[in-house]
Amino acid sequence: MTDALKTKLATLPKSPGVYFHKDASGEIIYVGKAAVLRNRVRQYFQVSRARDPKTEALVSEIADTDWMVVESELEALFLEAE
Repeated sequence: MTDALKTKLATLPKSPGVYFHKDASGEIIYVGKAAVLRNRVRQYFQVSRARDPKTEALVSEIADTDWMVVESELEALFLEAE
């Protein structure tokens, strides 16, 4: 994980929302929803957390993350589906 990504993760809000993991070329490789963005997005990068091979492959490709804060978990669900 780059220092820029670490710095960005430190600014994650404690709000519901949708997050977008991007690869080195800036292409979105994964979209997810969260009741608490800060908790959910940071879980991907915790060393102590056991991950399945699919998630491990995803995390190895993540170069950047963006997010969109929404009013509720339900709104995040609808936005993720789009």
